[in-house]
Amino acid sequence: MKTFGLVGFPLTHSWSAEYFSRKFRELNLPDHEYRLYPIQSVEKILDILSGNPSLLGLNVTIPHKVAILPFLDELSTGAQEVGAVNCINVIRNSGKTKLIGYNTDVFGFTLSLERLIQPHHTHALVLGTGGASKAVVYALKQMGIRHTLVSRCPSHVGIISYEDLTKPIIADHSLIINTTPASMFPAVSGLPEIPYEFLSSRHLLFDLVYNPEETLFLRKGREAGATIKNGLEMLQLQAERSWEIWCGE
Repeated sequence: MKTFGLVGFPLTHSWSAEYFSRKFRELNLPDHEYRLYPIQSVEKILDILSGNPSLLGLNVTIPHKVAILPFLDELSTGAQEVGAVNCINVIRNSGKTKLIGYNTDVFGFTLSLERLIQPHHTHALVLGTGGASKAVVYALKQMGIRHTLVSRCPSHVGIISYEDLTKPIIADHSLIINTTPASMFPAVSGLPEIPYEFLSSRHLLFDLVYNPEETLFLRKGREAGATIKNGLEMLQLQAERSWEIWCGE
């Protein structure tokens, strides 16, 4: 059996197992499986690796995209520059295990977003400062889109709080990207605390959350006339990129 999987916590929201299980069936790969490894402590990754000798690849989700870095033997250039990992290639050779980290979130986010970008989307608000936001910020820089980070507890220069979001700031930042788990299943009633009354049809709201299909964040954007996009396509694109990496590019 060739095993692949997902580490993070919680994983009740994840569709990754369903996605890859369907893919394995379509490719007629009965000796492939995809498993969920819900771990609160990132150190448990060592137990997962030692206890699953058939494990050849992992996806990584919140809250471990940054915390996983010290456990890896090598990082791709992109993952190094981003400072976060969501895909691990597990190479087993002569009883030794080598872990190489990648960031396929950048690939998925860029392709999903660039189809919707309009000339006036030159400034973005990035909600959240976790591992997912690092991939988003990297992608925005590559696309030439300026950004401002928003956090509940701003701790660095250049990061603002939700309380700082005024009507002019919302108007100037016509692209708003949620990288937090707010509204993610099962806590579907949560949402980032931005002043939604200042949204307009010029805005594009992108939510990395894909379950539920329309988060409360996106619904409020739609009701204001904004263009909205959830993270499902991004998930699919980054998953396909992960599969390419596990298959040796």
